[in-house]
Amino acid sequence: MSTNESEFMSRFRGYFRGCLRWEELDALWARLRTDADGWYLYAVGEDPPVESLDPVRFSEMLAELDALLRREHDESYCGIVYVDNPEQPTLVKVYDPNNLGSVCGPGFGPPPLPGWVISRLPPSRLETSAPPENRRRWWRKLFG
Repeated sequence: MSTNESEFMSRFRGYFRGCLRWEELDALWARLRTDADGWYLYAVGEDPPVESLDPVRFSEMLAELDALLRREHDESYCGIVYVDNPEQPTLVKVYDPNNLGSVCGPGFGPPPLPGWVISRLPPSRLETSAPPENRRRWWRKLFG
């Protein structure tokens, strides 16, 4: 495992704080857009990206992801986005509203992987079963 992979995995397994309210998610997106250069957006189950997104494309992708979360997680709370440091984020886990499993709470085996990872470091492959085909089509449509 390369140094970047081990650093990514170390951070991925680290402490995260949940965005419980939609307002917290809005603040996180605003923070990411403020310094939008150098972010990787990884759809878990696909090949990890090898290049970061340019700032304009990154902002567009955040808008699409936000729209999907609000449309498909029809709740008064967010609770499906987790960030390593809300004030200076470097890694964000976004769970797919249609594939939550038991994200929090005790269970058997490891918790489910997020649907997407937003990272300052090039992401390492996260092994999971393939995402549902409708989600894969949505993702591929975004990347043209």
